[in-house]
Amino acid sequence: MDSDTSKTAADSQKAAIPKIQTPISQSPSKDTDFLNHLEAYLAKRDGVDKILKISRYASKIILSSNTLPETLILTQRLKSFESSVGLSRKAFRLGKFVQDINSIRNSHFDTKQEILLSVIAYGGEGLYYFTEQLVWLAKAGLIDSKHSKQLGKISAWAEFIGYIGSISIKFRDLKKLNEEEACLASSIEVAGLRGNGVGEEEKRMGKLREKLVMKKLSIVQDFADGLMALADIRDGKGRLSAPLLLSSAGLLSALISTHKNWISC
Repeated sequence: MDSDTSKTAADSQKAAIPKIQTPISQSPSKDTDFLNHLEAYLAKRDGVDKILKISRYASKIILSSNTLPETLILTQRLKSFESSVGLSRKAFRLGKFVQDINSIRNSHFDTKQEILLSVIAYGGEGLYYFTEQLVWLAKAGLIDSKHSKQLGKISAWAEFIGYIGSISIKFRDLKKLNEEEACLASSIEVAGLRGNGVGEEEKRMGKLREKLVMKKLSIVQDFADGLMALADIRDGKGRLSAPLLLSSAGLLSALISTHKNWISC
């Protein structure tokens, strides 16, 4: 009887102790990861700027394709939207020229040619961003608008010269990456013939090829932006200044830049 009583008491004590359940670890959903990534992307100045750029040039493509009648209300609204977004994007360039100054300061040059190309690339881009601040102030009304056209011309020339330097540097980088790829491919082939593991080398090759793709996309982007800068210099005259062509180049540049910013977040 004492034994039954002690068992009953023990059972009661066990029932009184709450069972602690180990929480099941749940991996974050893809939607949560995407939203976190999107938040990080939108927190960057360039992220918001490129979304505006996509919106602007998508609108310009619709307008330049002449698919909508001029008398349509939507056409007028698209023109107003495109103009407003263009002015808003200039505001995002405030102080951006500082990054070009720092790029020159922090660069390590091995030859005089590298120094010259870097000064052309970063100096041209820095002058472009600095002048764009003044263009924005002129269009916003703080500076006399009579200076707007002259500032715009200086801005276009600086941008175009900057792209010449940038493209030259990127072609040099692309050549080095191609040489590195050929050397690594040879090492992988030799290691494979000897029966050695090539896991690490293949990972390096994957990363190297990603760099090659991004470098090529960056060159295409510079050519597209350079084409638009050239059109600004020529006041929209010439075969390469067709509105639909320039709008398509602008959209292509925006998409490439958006992709680069997205994967860098």
